[in-house]
Amino acid sequence: MPASARSAASSTAPSYDVELALAAELGPEAVVVGVDEVGRGALAGPVTVGACAIRICEGEVVTPLPEGVRDSKMLSAKRRGALAPQIAADAFSTSLGWVEPEEIDRIGISAALTEAALRALDGLCSPEGERLVPDAVLLDGSVDVLSAALRARGLEEVRVAVQVKADRDCCSVAGASVVAKVARDAHMIRLHAQAPQYAWDSNKGYGAAVHRAALAEHGLHRQHRASWKLGGALSIGAPSTRASRDIRPAEQEGHR
Repeated sequence: MPASARSAASSTAPSYDVELALAAELGPEAVVVGVDEVGRGALAGPVTVGACAIRICEGEVVTPLPEGVRDSKMLSAKRRGALAPQIAADAFSTSLGWVEPEEIDRIGISAALTEAALRALDGLCSPEGERLVPDAVLLDGSVDVLSAALRARGLEEVRVAVQVKADRDCCSVAGASVVAKVARDAHMIRLHAQAPQYAWDSNKGYGAAVHRAALAEHGLHRQHRASWKLGGALSIGAPSTRASRDIRPAEQEGHR
């Protein structure tokens, strides 16, 4: 990571201020879950949502995350890789939700983000192994994509809050961003071994020049989002149908 980026990362440490404010509104004890996504804008691969739960009692975070947690975009790959297992160990619970490209094509990216978030929340569990229903969920951004879906599940008691730049400013969301990024990057590296022409080990499925050039030469792979407009990258006659796809998705990390 360049020195300027390291300096910026150190000067923008997230806090628990938003999580503590939410907990104060809910009672003496609360579980607040930060949620963040990775892969929304990729041309290939799944969209992945991380969920990172912290427990707050009497105004104190009793499951603090490790020092150095930041928005995943502000950390080097090496630092993210070191932090992710520490976050999983220190948080009250962490989990991942995945939606694969074929489902993204079928339901659209907005619905896929909601579904991935629900799957991540479904994977949360208490230290005793019981399913964990949070008291509040904190989303990065300005749009609440969860409340309606939670109400449809009979979970209207779960408070949903949105916060612009929560991945930068809120510890639980920063933690979620790291575990999601590390897991999805590893998934794309596994997929690269099966389809190296797209260079997913380096571009992670995003629209880098080498990726678009490979699309023009080789056409769509089963991991591409076939319903997306891929910038005119496909050449005429390219083998671009789903029927031609010849590998299965790599096994996903399970919920944690």
